[in-house]
Amino acid sequence: MSTGKAVLGTVAGLAIGGILGILFAPEKGSVTRRQIADKGNDCVNDLKSKYEGFANTLKEKIQATKQEAKDIAEIGLDKFDKVQGEFNDEAKNF
Repeated sequence: MSTGKAVLGTVAGLAIGGILGILFAPEKGSVTRRQIADKGNDCVNDLKSKYEGFANTLKEKIQATKQEAKDIAEIGLDKFDKVQGEFNDEAKNF
């Protein structure tokens, strides 16, 4: 079983257990529904936060990779210009 499936199963089990615990608690239905809604909102907010963190990390890595590619291209162009200049100098002396 993959780690992702194990984590998903654990989270689902915890959610189901929490909901069943709330449903069987000796409280009014309106209070129970509010608690379920609050737990759902907490889960949604947690997922949004994790998604935003993942998206920001990915964005930073993409920007770093772009910059690294630009740096490599600049080094390559500098070397090309140097070799081209040397070639032109040798061609003039030939």
